[in-house]
Amino acid sequence: MRTASLPALVLPLVLAGCAAGPRGTGDLGLVIERASGAVQIVDTSHRHALARITGLGDLSHASVVFSRDERFAYVFGRDGGLTRVDLLRAVIDRRIVQSGNSIGGAISDDGTLVAVSNYVPGGVRVFDAASLEPVADIPAVGRDGRRSRVVGLVDAPGRRFVFALFDAGEIWIADFSGGLEPRIERFPGIGRQPYDALVTPDGRYYIAGLFGEDGLALLDLWHPERGVRRILDHYGRGQRRLPVYKMPHLEGWAVAGRRAFVPAVGRHEVLVIDLEQWTEAGRIAVHGQPVFVMARPGGRQVWVNFAHPDNDTVQVIDTETLHVIHQFRPGPAVLHMEFTPRGHEVWISVRDGNRVEVYDTRTFDRLASLPARRPSGIFFTARAHRIGL
Repeated sequence: MRTASLPALVLPLVLAGCAAGPRGTGDLGLVIERASGAVQIVDTSHRHALARITGLGDLSHASVVFSRDERFAYVFGRDGGLTRVDLLRAVIDRRIVQSGNSIGGAISDDGTLVAVSNYVPGGVRVFDAASLEPVADIPAVGRDGRRSRVVGLVDAPGRRFVFALFDAGEIWIADFSGGLEPRIERFPGIGRQPYDALVTPDGRYYIAGLFGEDGLALLDLWHPERGVRRILDHYGRGQRRLPVYKMPHLEGWAVAGRRAFVPAVGRHEVLVIDLEQWTEAGRIAVHGQPVFVMARPGGRQVWVNFAHPDNDTVQVIDTETLHVIHQFRPGPAVLHMEFTPRGHEVWISVRDGNRVEVYDTRTFDRLASLPARRPSGIFFTARAHRIGL
């Protein structure tokens, strides 16, 4: 592991309305500028940028989690970089390069451990959240004896991390409740090529999507002894799958009442799941291949963005009627959406338009446009208090 030189270059953005002196962190967030290795710290209440921080490496598939007090953001870069950003001082607090190729991470429920999922070398590495000193190294060697890429890493209650092995077709639980030596529980044979996963908001169910075949793999974290159950098996019913230009993401999955909404791989559909029976409750035809299917807080709407060549469009689904009620085009290459904590606004990254657009979720009016260099992920500090984010 390599430690980056500090301090990093910080470019404050002098904007009208930026308050000096003490401030809270509850209305802050990060916007990833994927092409320049930089992040913007944004104020969501006033809809403007506070600072831009460079030196975070390859952010082409970056994700972020937050400390429990919302002061620090942990940025996971594709180059294996793990960077702790101080949101109040607008600086890189610590940075290490812990692998050759990583794909995301998670923070434990008590806020003391940060875990990173790696492609190269395949496995999960765990660090002390305050110092970024290494705590554990978990090689992802499947039942076939080969090392696997790791995807779908999430936190779960009880100081646990859950993740999937893409190449081996397995789900593992790493339990740190007894200390810094994790207890590993393995579930092989879950299906071909799990590509991403989610944990339900109550922390009970872990669901991995499958790229190599139709269906999803469900693990009850309250009763892992029951093993993995397949749900929505063969939802394509023999139909030819379209070429997949961008893998769907399950992280921001949508739960509304007793139903969940997930993207169908290689299809212009959103699948609806009955959460009591874990069976298909419907499917909704949409504009293109969905990437993110995200519920507005409160669950009344689901917002969907799409893969190339339909990635200039966003659709809004009413979760009561299961109908598309609004469609609009924020701009070229919509990559991510993030709702304010109570859902009154949504922030949308428009990569090829070099901007972030802010919309009213009730009227669909555009409220603001913020310049950003090739923006991708948008992450607000409210995530610090949600399981699996």
